[in-house]
Amino acid sequence: MGLKKKIKGFITLAISIFFALLGLICITISMRFLNYGITPTGYNIIKHGISPYLIETIFYFGSIAIPLGLSLFMGIQSKETTIALSKQLEENEELKNKAIHQEQEKQHLLSNQNVLLEKQVEERTAALNNSIETLKSTQNQLIQSEKLASLGELTAGISHEIQNPLNFVKNFSELSIDLVKDIKVELEKPEIDKEYIGEMFTDLILNQERIQQHGNRASSIVKGMLEHSRTSKGKREWIDINQLADEYLRLSYHGLRARDKSFNADYKTELSDSLTKIQVIPEDFGRVILNLINNAFYAVNDRKKRDTSGSYKPKVTVTTQLNNKQIIIKVIDNGTGIPKEIREKIFQPFFTTKPSGEGTGLGLSLSHEIVTKGHSGTLEVQSEEGEGTTFIITLPIQNETQ
Repeated sequence: MGLKKKIKGFITLAISIFFALLGLICITISMRFLNYGITPTGYNIIKHGISPYLIETIFYFGSIAIPLGLSLFMGIQSKETTIALSKQLEENEELKNKAIHQEQEKQHLLSNQNVLLEKQVEERTAALNNSIETLKSTQNQLIQSEKLASLGELTAGISHEIQNPLNFVKNFSELSIDLVKDIKVELEKPEIDKEYIGEMFTDLILNQERIQQHGNRASSIVKGMLEHSRTSKGKREWIDINQLADEYLRLSYHGLRARDKSFNADYKTELSDSLTKIQVIPEDFGRVILNLINNAFYAVNDRKKRDTSGSYKPKVTVTTQLNNKQIIIKVIDNGTGIPKEIREKIFQPFFTTKPSGEGTGLGLSLSHEIVTKGHSGTLEVQSEEGEGTTFIITLPIQNETQ
């Protein structure tokens, strides 16, 4: 097809050149004849009867032949150009229609894909929501399990702690009964010793005050146990951190002593007198304190079992201090310590160094979440393997009037 087009164009050009040259020759000859009447060879056309009009006709023919050749060339070229443009326009139109058709198909495909994607998103969103609900349910069950586990650890300690005030209540009640009997006997005598009766009444009042004091102590222990076991309502209350730390330290110690009669450790508190009450969620924050103290006693007990020298003395200390509008609580032990390679993992859920069956791996992770997310504080650890561990809680404080 391209070769035919080239041949056709070559013929058109040749014809156009022929007419142009013919016209040029005719004009040249006719001009010479008209000017001189003699050919270049000396032939006199006038003498031989050739009419000048013929020469003019040749001139005019030459004048017409040149533009005729050019017009012919331009016309043929214009036609070919027009045909080529028309063909190009047709091709462009065809391409345009194809593009429109492809765009329509693409839009249709995209529409179908969007419907499919929306359906998939809905299905996956529903599946994700179900997974989240299942995860929340499982998490709540695990949290409850951890709470019950820590409550179980407290039970023995609570029994010991509650037994002491109950013993006092029993003893002072018996003394009070004896005093009442003595007073009754004295009142039945003909001569009443008012001074002696007054002394007995004074002792009776003191006994009742002691009964009330130790009864309140027992009630406080039971209340603390109930708060620890109940589901957190997320309500903040003003509490005395010193009292909370002191109570849980003793409960934790006696709980461990009840489970392991061979265990013994020195424990003490160093509590700041300048500490103010702080607004916390009692059941949650009490769980944190208890968990850290339990871990401390576990660490010193573990080291005691490994000690062969007999010189090791287990020690657990709980301290509080006020520093720049912050309360700092430290739980310090001289136990086994935490190896450096696992120190960064201890706040991860389900991570534990305890043997199977002795720990859920949730205590520290829940404690960290309660302190950081629930109370806007920090929970950090400092430890030296073989030397001991210190957990540090830092909490912002508010005035009770705020």
